[in-house]
Amino acid sequence: MFVFSDEAESGRNTERPEFQSMLDRARDRLFDVVVFWKLDRFCRSLVDLVKTEEELDELDVGLHSVTEFLDTTNPVGRFNFRNLASAAELESDLTSQRVKLGMYGLARERKWPNKQPPLGYEKVDDGTLRIDTAEAKLVHEIFEMYIQERSMPQVAFLLNEQGKSTKQSDAWCRQSVGKVLRNELYIGHYQIAGFEADVEEYRILPDDLFDKATATRHRFKHAQTQMDKSRKGSKAKRIIDEYRAYQNGDSR
Repeated sequence: MFVFSDEAESGRNTERPEFQSMLDRARDRLFDVVVFWKLDRFCRSLVDLVKTEEELDELDVGLHSVTEFLDTTNPVGRFNFRNLASAAELESDLTSQRVKLGMYGLARERKWPNKQPPLGYEKVDDGTLRIDTAEAKLVHEIFEMYIQERSMPQVAFLLNEQGKSTKQSDAWCRQSVGKVLRNELYIGHYQIAGFEADVEEYRILPDDLFDKATATRHRFKHAQTQMDKSRKGSKAKRIIDEYRAYQNGDSR
């Protein structure tokens, strides 16, 4: 018997490690039935669920729910499986919709829906944000440093050299620097769950500093894209030239 358990993982995600491990063991034909507590804990997407059931069926592996009348090893069970799968997806979609509506309601009140706010802010008791002076100073430094260095990895290196950490007390990397540079909340542009508003009390940076860093990012992104295209073009040309040389060699 094998036990597969993905702690704190959503049933919507079929790429979760233990789920994939279960599929690998099934492909090795190490068991002939998968037992789970409830269908929506196994898989919530109807498309993924049907696809998984079809693959397991080809491997002669059945599905059995402890709390539902579901057993795909017989025709009635397979019929119930499709009905329960549709119901599970509907329930999941409704839950997701309620969460989005809740987040939208918080956003309209300029409240922050997540537990931890971005660097530069602290979350107060009523759910709104307040600028953290020390962290706001670090945000300024990151933007000014990037405009000067024009390299996210270099900015991350310098921040780590200075002993400065991220909001989560982690070391800086290119991705975490980029996340700061892209955050429009620093110029007071609040956007959560489809709701957008300009909230001046959330502003940390002047527009010109943010715009200058953004222009620098876009310029280097464009340059990198052009470089990648040039490399691909050069590689393709080299392959064609080598092929023509090979043909000419054969003709001689």
